[in-house]
Amino acid sequence: MESFLGGCRAALQVSKNALFCSRLPRHTPPLETLCFPQSRPVAARISPGEAVQSQKEVHVVLGNEACDLDSTVSALALAYFLAKTSPDSKAAFIPVLNIPRVDFPLRTESTFLLQQQRIPENLLIFRDEIDLAALHQAGLLSLTLVDHHILPRDAALGAAVVEVVDHRPLERRRAPPCRVTAELVGSCTTLVTERILQGPVRTLNSQVAALLYGTILLDCVNMAAEAGKVTPKDTHYVSLLESMFPELQTRSLVFDALQRAKFDVSGLTTEQMLRKDLKSLAGKGTAVAISAIYVALQDFLHRPGLEQDLGAFCRQRGYDVLIAMTISFGARNEPFRQLAVYSQQAERQAAVCQALERSSSPSLSLSRLESPCPTIRAYHQGNTTASRKKVLPIVQDFLRQRAGHHPAGPSMQPDLSGCGPPTRVDPQGAGSRGPDRNVAVNNPPKPHRLGEDVADDDTPLPPTPVNSLVDECPLHQGLPQVLPEAIFEKVTRIATDRSLAHQSPEKK
Repeated sequence: MESFLGGCRAALQVSKNALFCSRLPRHTPPLETLCFPQSRPVAARISPGEAVQSQKEVHVVLGNEACDLDSTVSALALAYFLAKTSPDSKAAFIPVLNIPRVDFPLRTESTFLLQQQRIPENLLIFRDEIDLAALHQAGLLSLTLVDHHILPRDAALGAAVVEVVDHRPLERRRAPPCRVTAELVGSCTTLVTERILQGPVRTLNSQVAALLYGTILLDCVNMAAEAGKVTPKDTHYVSLLESMFPELQTRSLVFDALQRAKFDVSGLTTEQMLRKDLKSLAGKGTAVAISAIYVALQDFLHRPGLEQDLGAFCRQRGYDVLIAMTISFGARNEPFRQLAVYSQQAERQAAVCQALERSSSPSLSLSRLESPCPTIRAYHQGNTTASRKKVLPIVQDFLRQRAGHHPAGPSMQPDLSGCGPPTRVDPQGAGSRGPDRNVAVNNPPKPHRLGEDVADDDTPLPPTPVNSLVDECPLHQGLPQVLPEAIFEKVTRIATDRSLAHQSPEKK
């Protein structure tokens, strides 16, 4: 895999010589003016220059904008397979992770598994390092979509899609010759594994097998039927990988390590920790951010330079108040919830705290804790069942009252951009959904969205792709949301129950 990824980057190195520019069609401006964000030095940028110079097709395998482990491994493994088996020697097969490079550290389970398998991060190619539009304009782009099947922010690239591999219901049908593999399984990686093992030649090695194996186990919650995600096909291919590669670690070891990594924020900066699982709400004149953080509150409050970091975070994004909701687990896997309310504006901080303290539906059972600075109020949360999903309506009601009792209430949206203030929507113009319905509002289109913001109690990776079963998607139809804390807690309960029952299934 390392040599393959090194070749991918070599195929995309910057070509700055005059011959390259002279070979471009007259109607096409030099790609150096199309491909690169001006904030980065030319030497550090990647363009499709070499491909254009040699008129070599670039076949990109593109994961979704969430860029979770399933999307990442699916893109890497399928691109590797296509490069090894495709009869088209003129094409360069390149996996692209659909986020900016700066956001990859937030995908802690992905960084963990790739490091474990000795895949250098510097060889990965991210969305801000290749200009797909320029390649498409030059007539050199083919796209395979994995773990999604629509391009909400890249509709112009739709004509370049030649293949789709997804494990969600199809929201949009694609006509031949586009190859479509869509099946409701627990992990898209299961479908990629099937594709590889049914290929004309054996291309699967132990490194790629370990990537596929770990991803399926994490997505399917260690193949636990109680979690409601695993399907017979997922089980079949996990068992097949185990039989083909007996050196693979046991299921429990792999799953537990990935599950810990998924919620491990110890290696993140404060800013990254806040962005990893962030939602924001905006009413008239007030913007509130709520971050879910998987550490004990006291550990968070004693991070060096915390007050300065919180201030910078809020200033850069236009937040007036920041609520950090922490969750940690005791020796018996019992949850502990605590929260902190930060603001440089004492009046707004006091008003938000009062709303949280006085809430009765639900009651958070808050008790004050010592805080290192006056801009932060800290609380122990006695009601451990009140996740962020239940706290959001409390803040919404507060913003609604503060805005003057407008019937539709404030807007609520995940902070998709990672920069700039949240979109502020006047409550009276929020739409016709009624006063008790949370209104999801997308931020204005941006070149890339972070993908670190997720629906509560779902994977803490960020935002669920538009084609998934989320609010605003026509496929939703009232289905219950699968929210990160609920999965975290459910997995913990499953593990505890199995331990108490003295059942420890390992392989098969």
